[in-house]
Amino acid sequence: MAENFTSRAKDYSQWYNEIVEKAELAEHSEVRGCMVIKPYGFAIWEKIRDTLDKMFKDTGHSNAYFPLFIPKSYLNKEAAHVEGFAKECAVITHYRLKKSPDGNGLIVDPEAKLDEELIVRPTSETIIWNTYRKWIQSYRDLPLLINQWANVVRWEMRTRLFLRTSEFLWQEGHTAHATKEEAVEETEKMLGVYSDFAEKFMAMPVLRGTKTENERFAGAIDTYCIEALMQDGKALQAGTSHFLGQNFAKAFDVQFVTKENKSEFVWATSWGVSTRLIGALIMSHSDDKGLVLPPKLAPVQTVIIPIYKNEEQLEKISEKVQQIKKLLEKKGISVKYDDRTTHKPGWKFNEYEFKGVPVRIAIGPRDLENNTLEIARRDLLTKEITSQENIDTKIENLLTDIQSSLFNKAIKFRQENTHQTDSFVEFKELIENKGGFIYAHWDGTKETEEKIKEETKATIRCIPLNIVQENGHCIYSGKPSKQRVVFAKAY
Repeated sequence: MAENFTSRAKDYSQWYNEIVEKAELAEHSEVRGCMVIKPYGFAIWEKIRDTLDKMFKDTGHSNAYFPLFIPKSYLNKEAAHVEGFAKECAVITHYRLKKSPDGNGLIVDPEAKLDEELIVRPTSETIIWNTYRKWIQSYRDLPLLINQWANVVRWEMRTRLFLRTSEFLWQEGHTAHATKEEAVEETEKMLGVYSDFAEKFMAMPVLRGTKTENERFAGAIDTYCIEALMQDGKALQAGTSHFLGQNFAKAFDVQFVTKENKSEFVWATSWGVSTRLIGALIMSHSDDKGLVLPPKLAPVQTVIIPIYKNEEQLEKISEKVQQIKKLLEKKGISVKYDDRTTHKPGWKFNEYEFKGVPVRIAIGPRDLENNTLEIARRDLLTKEITSQENIDTKIENLLTDIQSSLFNKAIKFRQENTHQTDSFVEFKELIENKGGFIYAHWDGTKETEEKIKEETKATIRCIPLNIVQENGHCIYSGKPSKQRVVFAKAY
């Protein structure tokens, strides 16, 4: 599978595309801008989804589902929201087809025009808040903590599998609270959930921060984000959590009666991550041999491959493998035994190496005699012969080591590619020649932010949380600044 595989150094974009294709994660569909997520890619998404779903439920959230179609008038109710999404909306104008008068195919029935156009959801704030108006009457109904797993459509002109497609899968949390303090606490809590997931399960270190006004979610008071650094030195926004204030509550007249018998508007949040996380996984850890997956999100954590010359040897090996497989599965380790007779062991080695399976075990007749196994780890591309004794504990410990090793490697990469500058000349050189995260002073104005983006293609990825304030001067305007922000080129 790695034959004629493009290296990262030669063409990073092509390297990424080839991993997605050759590791059988996804492919382009016949519908422009949309993708088919293949079984192996969807298995990774299921691991992401199931892990996050438990984390959401552990923090008190419940799942629900809301319509795919949103009346156009709903988007009109929140000015900033409609302005932010208007250019990305897919619009439904008719509800029926009919045979063409000339008998050749189908046409849109002109008599089936909708009284009001429907928008295929780009995000669900409007239809959810229209629903919440019926659900929320009293302080006893709060907080309302709802999450939805769904698909959304944002009509993209330039698409890239997993990173930016016209339709993608995601989760979107939407919560309602009695006070501003509770809503802000929720926003920050969910950012923490995303950060923990990224670092503990994806083995991907992230920066936590808030977005500038220019980069804020349409209709939000504040947008919190996690930002990760990819191996090509570009940043990737991996998750966002938004404090919506009372904007949507006022737009949809969602009020509640307080304990003091007063009527007040509720306070809102929304937060989400998407299948973009699979793109982040690929670009954080993979190498010139193919996909590398952290064990906690790998659909198959260990693959066992028999080495044999005849059916009798295969039968004996298979008996031993079933014993090993049961031991590993009792430890909660996902195991695949590949005893296909249609492919040679060397071909299988290459296949699972390219697909990023964390651990590979090979066992042959000599191993049966010597009570040994050959164990290969994907992250370091190393292998060793070991005793079969306590193999379940050995593999369990190895998977833990691989998980932490990937995180530590990513941390080291980020440290080596994080820079600080007080000079715009040096800033431009860093952006052009090194990339990575660049900490620099900014005067806080939209104008300066846009000028820097125009001249360098770098954007402010976040205003870091919990950073020590430091008086300085904006690298572009020279005006006073009280703290550094993080710049980078980004996906």
